[in-house]
Amino acid sequence: MKIFLFVTGALALLVLCVVVIGAMLPKRHVAARSAAFKADPKTIFALIAGSQDWRPDVKSCDLLTKDGKQFQRETSKRGETILYELQNSRPPVAIERRIATENLPYAGTWSFALTPEGGGTRVRITEDGEVYNPVFRFVSEFILGQTATQDAYLRAMGKAMGEEVRPEN
Repeated sequence: MKIFLFVTGALALLVLCVVVIGAMLPKRHVAARSAAFKADPKTIFALIAGSQDWRPDVKSCDLLTKDGKQFQRETSKRGETILYELQNSRPPVAIERRIATENLPYAGTWSFALTPEGGGTRVRITEDGEVYNPVFRFVSEFILGQTATQDAYLRAMGKAMGEEVRPEN
């Protein structure tokens, strides 16, 4: 019985530490990653601006227009659906999307900047986000890393174009 109480107490203390540390972290963060591609900016812009069904984590992606605004509705392979609103588009150099789904434990924008580089294109993704749940903030900061999703996106983009890319700061 003492061992059970000790283990339960230790787990409760661990959870409490995660919550307290997460609560002390700032809700807002800005993180950026980039990668070089062989393709020209127009080709890459079309991939970013179009349906995202080339990404391995996306089951389906619908491009929608409502009240004169453009949206992407992505459904992940896990069944989660998120709506993104197009905030800004300057083909073929920049595009910005904002999470339009409400009541998520996070929110924010992704800004893509495409710059010609060495006969190809450098793509830079800047995430300006907020994570409301302190446990998610802890996990994002110390376990997954705040750039994990950006890295996965850049690698998937490379794979879709038949390239192997290495995300960097």
